Amino acid sequence: MKTNSASAVIEDAAIAWLTERDDGFSPARERAFAHWLRTDPRHAAAVARLEQTLGLLGELPEFRSEINTAFDRAAPVVAFPPACAEQPTLARAPRRWSRAFAWAGLAAALALGSFVGWRALRPPPAIHYTTTVAGYERARLDDGSTLELNAASAVRVQFTPAERRVQLESGEAHFAVAHDTARPFIVSAGPIAVRAVGTAFNVRYTAGGDIEVTVTEGKVRVGQSGPASSAAESAPLVSAGQRIILPHHAPPPAVEQVDPAALRSTLAWQNRLADFAEAPLADVIARFNARSRIQLLIADETLADRRIGGTFALDEAEAFVRLLERDGEIIGERRGETEIHLRRAR
Repeated sequence: MKTNSASAVIEDAAIAWLTERDDGFSPARERAFAHWLRTDPRHAAAVARLEQTLGLLGELPEFRSEINTAFDRAAPVVAFPPACAEQPTLARAPRRWSRAFAWAGLAAALALGSFVGWRALRPPPAIHYTTTVAGYERARLDDGSTLELNAASAVRVQFTPAERRVQLESGEAHFAVAHDTARPFIVSAGPIAVRAVGTAFNVRYTAGGDIEVTVTEGKVRVGQSGPASSAAESAPLVSAGQRIILPHHAPPPAVEQVDPAALRSTLAWQNRLADFAEAPLADVIARFNARSRIQLLIADETLADRRIGGTFALDEAEAFVRLLERDGEIIGERRGETEIHLRRAR
């Protein structure tokens, strides 16, 4: 005659208790169950293991019907005499229950193994960052890199064990990349990919499709988007203090040097300040409109080429208009809460 080990007896008892609990405890049986849990640490451990298995099954909907069927076949034949105060009486049926539960547990384990394997192979979810027309965001990414997002911009970040990939969907972003030779950092904008290992660079993706890459530290390669082409040695190499502008549907020009003043102007959005040196008013307004909820419109085209110099806070459109009005040559006409039309004074 075979005898059950102590652990098997405890497992059978735990299954029986959980079955009865699912049907509903009376106050007396609830006290008896609590007493049984306290009498031996192995009792509570067995219940915890079974509850954990059931919890895992809850994450695998495709197995629920099979497990419920096994439970329904086994549970009705478990008997608990009312006189039993501290533990359930296990008849022959609980062994069927235990076998059914064991098969259910095996199915769960196999399914869980597939589930875990699938989760390991599945790429992690992407994270989206967006800003409004007057917004700015600075975020520290999972690898320690830093992302700064200009106004009216959007990026999609997805890191895997093989690479760190960012999709610049619109607008402008600056990246300070944490060094990791095993995982290249790739920023895609339209058909262009910028590949780096440890560096800092700025990418601007205009509404017209033009892409401007300015490097502030280290080096990056700028090529066509895609795993192979983005790493090609023939792709242009852009170093610190240089930039490349890639017009939409046109051959890319040569890499060019950027003087310190122009570099500061390019990155001024990070501080919400912009330096202009004899820039056309139309260009200055375009920078303000990208940052501010209030949109400036040139009502008199003769003002478009008027030269503007100075340092301005791009999120202070109203203050800029008041400055333009000081000499009496320009008037700003408010149209509602979000528009100011600029024209020559009569």
